[in-house]
Amino acid sequence: MSELRIHVKASKEYDVVIGQGLLSRAGSLVKEAVPKATKILIVSETNVAPLYLDTVKSNLAKEGIEVFELVFEAGEQSKNINTITAMWAVMAKAGFTRTDAVVALGGGVTGDMAGFAAATFLRGIGVVQIPTSLLAQVDASVGGKTGIDLPEGKNQVGAFHQPSMVIEDTDCLKTLSFDKFTEGLGEVIKYAFIMDRELYDILEGYENKEGLRNDPGMLTKIVTMCVNDKADVIKGDEFDTGRRQILNYGHTVGHVIERDSGFTKDHGVCVAKGMGIMIDACLATGRMDSDTHDKMMDLIRAYGLLAEDDITPEAAVAGIMNDKKKRGNTISLILVNRIGEAEIVPMSPDEVLDLLRGGKTN
Repeated sequence: MSELRIHVKASKEYDVVIGQGLLSRAGSLVKEAVPKATKILIVSETNVAPLYLDTVKSNLAKEGIEVFELVFEAGEQSKNINTITAMWAVMAKAGFTRTDAVVALGGGVTGDMAGFAAATFLRGIGVVQIPTSLLAQVDASVGGKTGIDLPEGKNQVGAFHQPSMVIEDTDCLKTLSFDKFTEGLGEVIKYAFIMDRELYDILEGYENKEGLRNDPGMLTKIVTMCVNDKADVIKGDEFDTGRRQILNYGHTVGHVIERDSGFTKDHGVCVAKGMGIMIDACLATGRMDSDTHDKMMDLIRAYGLLAEDDITPEAAVAGIMNDKKKRGNTISLILVNRIGEAEIVPMSPDEVLDLLRGGKTN
């Protein structure tokens, strides 16, 4: 069974293992990642657990590990302190020590919360990420960002906590709904726009766009390219103070759209909308040429995503002021005016408002 390993260099180094059928080896891989663990808490959610939980549990049990589980109600609405408290309670009652670990089995919400629970229990225990969604495989599971939402904004409470390993079984992508698969493409396209012209060319030239989810070879290639891109960014800016901020392209406005929907709109869908709004604004303010604008908008739409939203510039800026990407009264806005090249542009709220008013959101 073939696998590919990408080594992530951060304050804690680890491997991202990518391949088909990896869940059948989950026990040995987890044991490799956290060899001293005798107890594991598997965190999953109600959509994913029926598909994969028993497989991972049985594999861990074969390694002599005592397994506990916490399954929460699927959806961003569960991404709160109450769910984290439930995880802490399971580990405390089971007598977890600092050599034990958490396994996150699911999408981005699962990974964020399980990582945060691991980061904070006993001031930090190990976590192994097993992402089952496209969005989580290409982005959320790698890089150590963990957290929960508040009513005021997404991921407002969290910690940097690098995993001990990330296990990416691309066979899991076969069970995704069309909507959840499409959501993940929002983050894939983001990488193409901000730093990977080769990925853009592959996506643009791929003729069977509607059939991508049934092309395991191409999916493995795309996932690998995105993970390599993220690993490259993280090794130079683990804590999001410099270049790593380019990964927020489309997120600044996208997070506001997501929050204002009561977290009923999928993250990747909102990122695509946020990118589209910025693309329109850059064209309208003379930062981008029309050919680049059309190519970027066409790619978003070609993969079944929307590139526009009815949010007003005023509502967008009001929401951005609660975003964690704001530093003082300065917003680090990520702009792409040439495909494959992103820039970090510090702006005041008034400057952001002027930029957005130049686009079609007014």
